[in-house]
Amino acid sequence: MRIALGIEYNGYTFFGWQTQKNLPTIQGSLESALSQIADEPITLCCAGRTDAGVHATGQIAHFDTQAVRSMRAWTWGPNALLPPAIAVCWAKEVSDDFHARYSAVSRCYRYIISNDPARPAILAGQVAWHYDVLNIAMMQQAANYLIGEHDFSAFRSAQCESKTPMRNVQLLHITRDRNYIIFEIMANAFLHHMVRNIVGTLLQVGAGFKEPEWVQAVLNSQDRRQAGATAAAAGLYLIQVRYSDSYSLPLQSRVSVPR
Repeated sequence: MRIALGIEYNGYTFFGWQTQKNLPTIQGSLESALSQIADEPITLCCAGRTDAGVHATGQIAHFDTQAVRSMRAWTWGPNALLPPAIAVCWAKEVSDDFHARYSAVSRCYRYIISNDPARPAILAGQVAWHYDVLNIAMMQQAANYLIGEHDFSAFRSAQCESKTPMRNVQLLHITRDRNYIIFEIMANAFLHHMVRNIVGTLLQVGAGFKEPEWVQAVLNSQDRRQAGATAAAAGLYLIQVRYSDSYSLPLQSRVSVPR
């Protein structure tokens, strides 16, 4: 059978999603725990391979197994074996045509910045930090240039392996909650470092170093060297992955990122 999982994790102490030899990763920890429950090797496929230090409240993954277990066993079992920073929120049997990555219709990320003169301590590793006072109205004006289907070459990393830089950004919304700045961005898919590169670029506008129209020029340049620096991993959360209603998956994980 094929099992889909809803997963959340604090990625601060992990070297990203993807298994790496002799390094703690989300995938490695989950596969080790699930293999013990299944009593056979388990290989996971996920909706989005998050980088080192990136978090998730709505990661989706799937695996195939011959082991017959209850859905409760696929949640409670691995959670008893996983480190505290990783949890399986739900498990559901799905049809063989379901694929956590390729069946996804859209993905939504949230990026949180502590906009304060002093760096955060309690939320260290869970939010980014920017000491300049940020103008969210100017950043939103700049962000609107990125809505729609575009060539996002200017916002992809040199290590990006995607065959095409074309992506369709459906939502890019920026709000302030006291001293926190929250970016929410939804697209059909993302290039490597795309969200962090967009945030880093918008910060140039928010801090008053660039005008909003500059972001359109960066987009049109298709040149990564024209954009801002890559924003820190700490503030980034994968919060939701959407699929066809026919799969009847929960819309998101049990926990929402603090706002």
